[in-house]
Amino acid sequence: MKGVLLINLGSPESPTPKDVKPYLDEFLMDKYVIDVPYLLRALLVRGIILRNRPEKAASAYAKIWWEEGSPLVVISKRMHEKVKPQVNVPVALAMRYGNPSLLSGLQELANKGVTEVLLFPLYPHHAMSSTTTVLEKAEEIRKQHFPNMKFSHVPAFYNKPDYIQNLADSIKKHLDQFDYDHLLFSYHGLPERHIRKTDITTKDCKIDGSCCQTPSPCHEFCYRHQCYETTKLVVEKLGIPKEKYSQTFQSRLAGDKWLEPYTDVEVNKMPEKGIKNLAVVTPAFVADCLETLEEIAMEANHQFKEHGGENFLAIPCLNDSDEWCATVSNWITDWSSAKSE
Repeated sequence: MKGVLLINLGSPESPTPKDVKPYLDEFLMDKYVIDVPYLLRALLVRGIILRNRPEKAASAYAKIWWEEGSPLVVISKRMHEKVKPQVNVPVALAMRYGNPSLLSGLQELANKGVTEVLLFPLYPHHAMSSTTTVLEKAEEIRKQHFPNMKFSHVPAFYNKPDYIQNLADSIKKHLDQFDYDHLLFSYHGLPERHIRKTDITTKDCKIDGSCCQTPSPCHEFCYRHQCYETTKLVVEKLGIPKEKYSQTFQSRLAGDKWLEPYTDVEVNKMPEKGIKNLAVVTPAFVADCLETLEEIAMEANHQFKEHGGENFLAIPCLNDSDEWCATVSNWITDWSSAKSE
């Protein structure tokens, strides 16, 4: 019997340091997130970061927390509930970190007799710190608890026509109500070394401004290329001229060099360039979360206006929109139908 596991990032149980600390520990101790040897990772995370980061992060989470809980988890659950009746196979929901856990999601499917699972990471773009860690952790759990299960997975869908159409339609709906000077595509940032580590050719990735536009097998796993491709396909569909949009990367940490240009730096420069009305979309996420609600809708909004900007629009993620849920349901149905032939 076939079944599907929808998987998103996860969230603390509450916006308190007590609950944020174990969540950050699980997240930051992941070897695919901070990709250094274990002892150094433990020193950085448990010896330095977790001493003060939980309080700061809890304060940020508190700003965006909903009465029902974490926005990311609540939205993911709403999406899950909309998808279930539209497909003919069992669908469960899990988070890579926190709850509902990957183990609980797989157990839910196993209890329904599922032996063949489609892992569906809810990440449009491939990255070792998102897609790879989900697939590796799920496989680890399968070997330990469900050795007779078989896995397949949904690859990055950054350029799939249905996803691009959903994204373009959502952006257009909001821009039709906002007289914008500029549309900024802000993607989650990554250390540059992560991009190079996923280069299966070991030579094509140069992060030099041209390699992402030059055909290469490495693009199948290149987060940077996939982000630029999403932007290109969306602006082509919407007919947005080059001078009215740009792309940046957000959420960098101090230390290593991260993907550029940086969202906060570029947003702060825009008012002096004559951009007074700014719209920002965050296509790396399918559900609104800390990075979209606090970092963009609150912090970037504030900084833009502090530097002379006038109007700021944070375009919501696809979330549990009917159109996006229908797309996910159609992909699941295509998979289940193809496998049963």
